[in-house]
Amino acid sequence: MKAVELLEQLQAVPTFKKYGRVTRVVGLMLESQGPESSIGDVCKIHVYSSHAGHQEILAEVVGFRDETVVLMPFKSLRDISIGCLVEGTNKPLEIKIGPELIGKILDSMGKPLDGSALPKGLAVVDTEGEPPNPLTRPPIEETLEVGVKAIDGMLTVGKGQRVGIFAGSGVGKSTLLGMIARNTTADLNVIALIGERGREVREFIERDLGPEGLKRTIVIAATSDQPALMRIKGAFTATAIAEYFRNKGLNVMLMMDSVTRVAMAQREVGLATGEPPAQKGYTPSVFAILPKLLERTGTNEYGTITAFYTVLVDGDDMNEPIADTVRGILDGHIVLDRTLANKGQYPAINVLKSVSRLMNHIATKEHKAAAEKLRELYFTYSKSEDLINIGAYKKGTSKEIDEAIFYEPLITNFLKQGYLDPVSLEESVNELVQLANRGG
Repeated sequence: MKAVELLEQLQAVPTFKKYGRVTRVVGLMLESQGPESSIGDVCKIHVYSSHAGHQEILAEVVGFRDETVVLMPFKSLRDISIGCLVEGTNKPLEIKIGPELIGKILDSMGKPLDGSALPKGLAVVDTEGEPPNPLTRPPIEETLEVGVKAIDGMLTVGKGQRVGIFAGSGVGKSTLLGMIARNTTADLNVIALIGERGREVREFIERDLGPEGLKRTIVIAATSDQPALMRIKGAFTATAIAEYFRNKGLNVMLMMDSVTRVAMAQREVGLATGEPPAQKGYTPSVFAILPKLLERTGTNEYGTITAFYTVLVDGDDMNEPIADTVRGILDGHIVLDRTLANKGQYPAINVLKSVSRLMNHIATKEHKAAAEKLRELYFTYSKSEDLINIGAYKKGTSKEIDEAIFYEPLITNFLKQGYLDPVSLEESVNELVQLANRGG
């Protein structure tokens, strides 16, 4: 059997290499005459410079113009000149994956950011995977503990569910992700930091994730200064790593911060290749790539990927194109409210604007009844809050409002949680049920 496999591998090795030459550089793109290649193939651009000597810069085929190949490099265009040799590989981007990577911080190419060598014996996988067949996806029936009371109690998440965290800048997305990564009962965390400031990567790892969280986490970082293609590939690399461990039978937690920056990077690529802008400057390829990326997570016949995707909402507008598209694809959304953050309520989760589409199928009857009651009371209070605050409401006028006034500080206290204070799912549900059964 081994001899047959070896023969197949030898037959797959190309007997000759295909080359081309750089003919034009326009903005972020390169044009070359040859080599013969397909969309998504990786090419090597051979660059010679006085300060760095010979380099091989990887680039991806993103389109064709007349008879020229349009390439986008994974690094900056520095030192690339007209006439540089372009070598075709006839393969898409592949990365190496294995359990030995747990606890490491990688770049979009799957290489350690600290410059160390990859361990030997890792499996090679293509980053451009396909979503599981819908008929092979088992239904989601088990709850997953994330260690955040507001989520476990009011927005219960199941193993294999995909949830969006929608928020403006500076409302606590990274802190919430760190809480989930440290406290969850998932077997492994895969965290993709896409388009982050360089300063925030180390801060997130040391402050929000912590040493204990890093021990069972693989981090993929593609900072905002990197080319658009590296930011896109960071998202696909993280998803491929999560898929690898899911196929090993694990329950994986994938967190991506943020899917909005992936969309922005794809917009850069689309505009550079000549796509017409559609909604708010986003090109059609953006709305094609999002479902392709997001549908790869979830359940399959081997394991699960529970995914949390953060979405930056410009000006706190929940209906901007990317937020609207992502919300329609995912299985629920958690909205972080700036007003609650300004009040000092952390995590600043607005439970009235948030929803878990699977909570009704995975939570117990007692749990659902308690959550529905507290949500209704919270809504009643928020609807009458202005009248209450200015003293226009007289106690005894409405039994429902009186009950809501009694419960409001209790519910707010339940939703608050220190980011270093883990609470189990069982403790959250018990506290929620006791609170709902308390009379005022």
